[in-house]
Amino acid sequence: MNDTIKLLQNHVSIRNFKDEELTEEQIKTIVKSAQMAATSSFMQAYSIIGVKNKDTKQKLAELAGNQAYVAKNGHFFVFCADFYRHKLGAELEQFNEPLATESTEKFLVGSIDASLAAQNAVIAAESMGLGTVYIGGIRSNIEKVSKLLKLPDHVIPIVGLAVGYSDQESSIKPRLPLENVYHVDQYEQNVELTKKQLQNYNQVISAYYSQRTNGIRNERWTEQMTKMLASEKRLTLKSFLIQKQFLLK
Repeated sequence: MNDTIKLLQNHVSIRNFKDEELTEEQIKTIVKSAQMAATSSFMQAYSIIGVKNKDTKQKLAELAGNQAYVAKNGHFFVFCADFYRHKLGAELEQFNEPLATESTEKFLVGSIDASLAAQNAVIAAESMGLGTVYIGGIRSNIEKVSKLLKLPDHVIPIVGLAVGYSDQESSIKPRLPLENVYHVDQYEQNVELTKKQLQNYNQVISAYYSQRTNGIRNERWTEQMTKMLASEKRLTLKSFLIQKQFLLK
């Protein structure tokens, strides 16, 4: 097993960071690494907002659900799907017809491009001995976050990323068994087998939580997921995306 695979298979989320800012060199290295992620048809349909201002970080922390580690970290990044540059590029080309940036397909392209760049950033940061945690909570108040970061039309925040020096002990959270995730030639639909595998995984996760919390928590994975999916969240997302000129087709 080489060092890259070890790094990938030992990933943990860090939610307590030391009060130490990243250097400009570290930030640029992370961003340059993010830029080398795969991108659909070379569109590079994303932008990265680096948030340094402490007041802005505090506001983002509140908008993300009062997550303290959004405010206290070495550096905070916001990865955005972005077709703003493409609109300007079309103007340079004196192309006055509507672009396909408003389609559902291009929304997916921008979201995937931003996500791939974010994952490259995580790998780069962790290879430098830094800790990371993704922040999906920035979508909970997506319109306010967009106004705070002054995002123009055709740009939407996809995910935040807190990076810094870890100030906690962490253990690797067991993932689903490989056979639940990896299917050969076609999707495995053996219901009884899958349920049995999930029951086995429930025992693993329950034991993990119990050990991590000294018995305070012993939630099963299927229990946790069912609770999460029992109610809808962020119901204003679709209307906001349309407002920002996405999902029009």
